[in-house]
Amino acid sequence: MINNFNLNEGIKEKEIRLVGDEESRIISTNEALDLAREKDLDLVMISPNANPPVCRIMDYNKFLYEQAKKQKESKKNQKVIKIKEVKLSATIEEHDIDVKANNAKKFLAADNKVKVSIRFRGRQNNYTSVGNEVFKTFVEKIGDIGTVEKPAKLEGNNMIMILAPKKN
Repeated sequence: MINNFNLNEGIKEKEIRLVGDEESRIISTNEALDLAREKDLDLVMISPNANPPVCRIMDYNKFLYEQAKKQKESKKNQKVIKIKEVKLSATIEEHDIDVKANNAKKFLAADNKVKVSIRFRGRQNNYTSVGNEVFKTFVEKIGDIGTVEKPAKLEGNNMIMILAPKKN
């Protein structure tokens, strides 16, 4: 929640720019406070860095409520993308690739991204081209539902590739 605004007696400047619906004028802080009290509202500093600082007369609690409401609404419209991981091996068999590809298809169908990784151990590090072949086979298996977002890349002992669901 946004509540870092100076208000009422917390405003220490002598002169402020008071903005309203159709007017904007420079008056003393005491006059603005008197106007706010007459209307039974709060004097809120909107822009403290301006010269003179900009203030507005409003119901502060209602303002905070509406800010929180807007924030909640914007969070509601956001889509969280999850990354699921499928681990393969350089010596994986065809049937095992099919099983892993089916799992990846389920993840992609649920609009999740899939991180496919192969860990090379010991002497396998000398044969990373085998990992590329495994990735090619894997991508062929899921080609109808997903696309390669980030191609295979060797990072230390791991080769990683990211797949994303195809756009409809």
